[in-house]
Parts: sequence; C-alpha cells; structure tokens
Amino acid sequence: MATERAQATQTPPQNPAPQAPRGAPAAPTIRWDDSNLKSSYANVCNVSTTREEVVLVFGINQAWERGQSEVHVQLTDRLILSPFAAKRLANLLTNVIRDYETRFGALQDEARRPE
Repeated sequence: MATERAQATQTPPQNPAPQAPRGAPAAPTIRWDDSNLKSSYANVCNVSTTREEVVLVFGINQAWERGQSEVHVQLTDRLILSPFAAKRLANLLTNVIRDYETRFGALQDEARRPE
C-alpha cells in the first residue's frame, strides 16, 4: 500500500520541449513580471493614430443619466502601442469577445443603441 501511495504522488516525466529546426533560432522563454502591475477601471476608451503609433486613452464617465448637456469624462490612462502591437491586441480582443458571446450571448454596442 505504501508503495502504491508513493507511486501515485510522483510527478510524471515531462515531455521534452520540441526542438527547433536546425539553424532556426529557438523560441525564447517568456517570463511575466507583474511586480509593477497596476489595475485601472475604464468605461471609456478613445483611440488616435499616427504612422508610427496607436494611442489608447482610457477614462471614466460617471454621468449615468441621459440627456445631460455636458458629460465630464475623467481621463486616467494612456497606452501607446506600435501598429504591430495594436494589430495583435485587436486580434486578441476579437477572439475574447467572440468567446464571450458564444458563452453568454451577443453584446449590444451601447454607442449605437437607439434612444
């Protein structure tokens, strides 16, 4: 019985990492460092672009009532991406939203909702 228990708790051998073709550079190992990570909430996002960068500006709209003559949006964060990183982000977000809608139903874009 003790032998069976010891065998059950042993870690199975790991499969070796796939080998890169000869002459091809090996893929680097990615180590995520979240020691400086901060979290922010945003319910507003604006995007602007130049040839070299895509700028995302995030903020909070606390005007919950319709029909106000002025809406104050507190801008809180700016994220500047290369166009390549922005395209990867767009692809990731498209996949995330598709998966979300598959599980929970279609989302309606509030900005386009009829009054």
